[in-house]
Amino acid sequence: MSSIELTDSQKKILQELVDLYRESESAVKGEAIADMVDRNPGTIRNQMQSLKALQLVEGVPGPKGGYKPTANAYSALDIQEMDEPESVPLSHNGDMVESANVQEIELHSVHHPEKCRAEIHIQGSVRDFHEGDTVTVGPTPKSSLAITGQVDGVVDTDNTIILDTKTMEAPAED
Repeated sequence: MSSIELTDSQKKILQELVDLYRESESAVKGEAIADMVDRNPGTIRNQMQSLKALQLVEGVPGPKGGYKPTANAYSALDIQEMDEPESVPLSHNGDMVESANVQEIELHSVHHPEKCRAEIHIQGSVRDFHEGDTVTVGPTPKSSLAITGQVDGVVDTDNTIILDTKTMEAPAED
């Protein structure tokens, strides 16, 4: 299913639907998605028709209706759904972020400290993160890795924060 090629706009809308659905655990109104991605509700309805045709979204009729992501949506966005994911703390400018969980950490150029970058993939929205913000990730469950850095970029189509790492700590095992 991950062979579906989505446009950046479709990815952003689908990712926002997944984020809002996780927060509310109920159908998401098109207007709520439109507000979050700064688009017209009519545009969202048109995109949802395309996403329905691709079997990534299902419509829920009625007054409490809206849209729900299908299992295929998680696959198309390369999101692994777990019943009870291990929690990895995330703080933003010193405040814990309760509405997000770290899904994956990718380290780049660790051998070159001045250029060390970390890609932090999270479950939850990255809309409140901005360049220059301070972020701390961890400690991770297995290695107790903790990373602190400044946001160097945000990729909202796949909920990724790019950090210019300042510190990385993992306690040495005895």
